[in-house]
Amino acid sequence: MSYLERDGHQIYYQVSGGLAPGGAVPLVLSHGYGASAAMWEPNLAALAADRAVLTWDMRGHGRSGSPDDPAEYSEAATVADLAALLDSQGIGRAVIGGLSLGGYMSLAFWLACPERVAALVLCDTGPGYRKDAAREQWNDRAAATADRFERDGLAALSGSPETQAAGHGSALGLARAARGMLAQRDARVMAALPAIDVPVLVLVGDRDEPFLGAADYMAAKIPKATKAVIPDAGHASNIDQPAAFNQAVGDFLSLL
Repeated sequence: MSYLERDGHQIYYQVSGGLAPGGAVPLVLSHGYGASAAMWEPNLAALAADRAVLTWDMRGHGRSGSPDDPAEYSEAATVADLAALLDSQGIGRAVIGGLSLGGYMSLAFWLACPERVAALVLCDTGPGYRKDAAREQWNDRAAATADRFERDGLAALSGSPETQAAGHGSALGLARAARGMLAQRDARVMAALPAIDVPVLVLVGDRDEPFLGAADYMAAKIPKATKAVIPDAGHASNIDQPAAFNQAVGDFLSLL
């Protein structure tokens, strides 16, 4: 196990494959809310065959620390943690990707550090909301999720495939992450989509109905976007159909 010290707590990460000078651009994969780096286990052997793949646990998730202060959970803190992880491995630029919340944070990372992003892999995710009313509905759901973790502990986990082996240490950390990281504040990420100037893979499971429209929207708005639909897959497309997922991501990476 590897940990990076951040603001007095530890961020867990794993590097699969090798970081070789002059080798293929590394790939970073960020998990969804309520999941952890463990969700990428079905994909690591294939994706790390020819490049380094860095996976990690966000604050409040898995084996990473869960600060007591709710103010330490935010989009900005998550982006800063990811930048610090890249620095710790001597990675200047990488392919930045993730699923669900991890995909949104990948977009936020590009917005904050575009010079460090060689390409994006956006899996079963969305760019946020343009209208305040829709964002408020999302944030109400995030707050309700936080309430459930505070009331029921880890029994509040959804049971979806990506959460099964997450290994969380703190239900309160997940509650704070829901309020500070899952909740959204503005439409900056959505508004920036047309300015993204790197290759982007937008990937979605064909049964992930809440995110099919978001995938279409991102594929239309991002100039260098390619969309891939994974047959017979839901929100955790990388787990539902790992071979098809690995093929789609591998084909995309081979073109970089």
